[in-house]
Amino acid sequence: MTKKIIFMGTPMFAVKILKSLYQNGYPISDVYTQPPQKSQRGQKINKSPIQGIAETLNLNFRTPLSLKDNEDEFEYIKNLNADLAIVVAYGQIIPKKFLNLTKKGFINIHASILPKWRGAAPIQRSIMNRDKETGVSIMKIAEQLDAGPVCNTYKINLENNLNASEVSEKLSLLAAEKILDNIDEILEDKAKFIEQNHLVATYAEKIKKEEGKIDWKQNAHNIIGKINGLYPTPGAFFIYKGERYKILKADIGNGKGKPGEVVSDYLEVVCGDNQSIKVSEIQRQGKRPQNIGEFMLGSQIKKGIII
Repeated sequence: MTKKIIFMGTPMFAVKILKSLYQNGYPISDVYTQPPQKSQRGQKINKSPIQGIAETLNLNFRTPLSLKDNEDEFEYIKNLNADLAIVVAYGQIIPKKFLNLTKKGFINIHASILPKWRGAAPIQRSIMNRDKETGVSIMKIAEQLDAGPVCNTYKINLENNLNASEVSEKLSLLAAEKILDNIDEILEDKAKFIEQNHLVATYAEKIKKEEGKIDWKQNAHNIIGKINGLYPTPGAFFIYKGERYKILKADIGNGKGKPGEVVSDYLEVVCGDNQSIKVSEIQRQGKRPQNIGEFMLGSQIKKGIII
């Protein structure tokens, strides 16, 4: 009998995983993704990356606003009689009553080494925390957020100066490969799921825009972690003369001075540990990103000022 798999996901991170399953012959009966969003000016409707690839692959997709108290979707999934649901950054919590609607339950691919960094922003938090490694965990969804038993975890080193976009790409590729090593065992009830150690769990809370504001009294490594962890959005920023400047890329320097002091003509800024960061790419509010040489040609921010 042909198997039926439901896929639930929304951002680019999930696209490679869906394509991997599809290209390797796994039967995706339905794709669930977040509904299209209006642009900030309301003139354009933006589909999720998963909706885009579902349309390209001619897969049936559904975009409910919420699964909570949604009897129509409950009955729809129930009537599918699917074998398995695979959830990857869907953006909604799966209600408890849904979890038994497929024969092998709901599997989540989570972008951290569980039980570390459960929650909404594991990649960003791991970089901001200056972790040495991160990874993906394949787990069975339980009622509590990201707390279900894990069958496998795969790790990567967090190399110096990787930003959240680059780490997301690496983990997406890793997950797209490793789900193929696990899915048959899951479908055949041969996978071994081990309970997490809940006592050591940490949580990756959703990123708030205001977290991006740089405190120059912090040490340089923490500021670099913020710049990389919050790239490309919401971004790490400082405000000078009422304008917001988002730092997109920077490295550790050795400039000396007061925290927040610009100590070179190429925007090297002193931090709290008497180290500095050397900015190499920046974006002024409402403008396009610029390399630092181009930016400094017309900038009011000069050597000697405090930002």
